[in-house]
Amino acid sequence: MRSPSPFNPLASSRGPEERPLSATPARTGAADAGLLLLRLTFGLLMAGHGAQKLFGLFGGPGFAKTGKGFDAMGYHPGEAYGLAAGLSELLGGLGFALGLLTPLAAAALIGVMINAMVMVTGAHGLWMSDNGVEYNVAIAVVALAVAAIGPGRLAADRPFRWGKGGWTEAAVALGLAGVGTAIVLSL
Repeated sequence: MRSPSPFNPLASSRGPEERPLSATPARTGAADAGLLLLRLTFGLLMAGHGAQKLFGLFGGPGFAKTGKGFDAMGYHPGEAYGLAAGLSELLGGLGFALGLLTPLAAAALIGVMINAMVMVTGAHGLWMSDNGVEYNVAIAVVALAVAAIGPGRLAADRPFRWGKGGWTEAAVALGLAGVGTAIVLSL
């Protein structure tokens, strides 16, 4: 019997033909931990933002005031648009944080951010200090990047095809966000 090689720790004593490389268990690495950190940070912040709109948590306005705010911005009926925005942020944020249905969660976050840029922050330039689009762009880009890269091994999507990320997943996220935004802005 051969002993494992110090130069190839994956080699077994039975020989390489009996133990394919793909049979070795994959380990969670720094990239997976980094993706988890990104997803948790952005996802939970967005879920909290949705909870502010819907339930008045974390010092937020709550549903009635959110509806009035959307009415004032020209979204009629304001309550319906406030509900859609709040649910997109809450459910999209939770899905993003968990790595659950990542392309759809990313689409929800991107769509809300595009709407915010068009209706609220776009007229103020780039920088957040001037109420510009800086924050919205950062969230949209992170959501799109995670859809493209995949949520990592520490995600609920791990066993599914879309849990690996890719061009298709990124296109689905961006496409759904664009269609949703176009519908909302055209009504």
